[in-house]
Amino acid sequence: MSKSVFTERYNRFRQLLIKARQASKLTQAELSTKLSRPQSYVSKYERGERRLDLIEFLEIVEALQVEPETFIKKLLEEKEEN
Repeated sequence: MSKSVFTERYNRFRQLLIKARQASKLTQAELSTKLSRPQSYVSKYERGERRLDLIEFLEIVEALQVEPETFIKKLLEEKEEN
């Protein structure tokens, strides 16, 4: 089994996070400030250089004001479409 960071599902996960940030009209720097993290933190997970754990994911969607259930449902729906 390959590392999930290199799977198509993880790539869709990253793309949805990027779209959610952009829909919130936040730059990486602005989001990183809300998360009390360096800008490189956001950049690395968006590029797939860093994997997120569940707690980090929840912190990010909270900062983006996105319901985690809605985000996950969208991720699952996109899987079914492919």
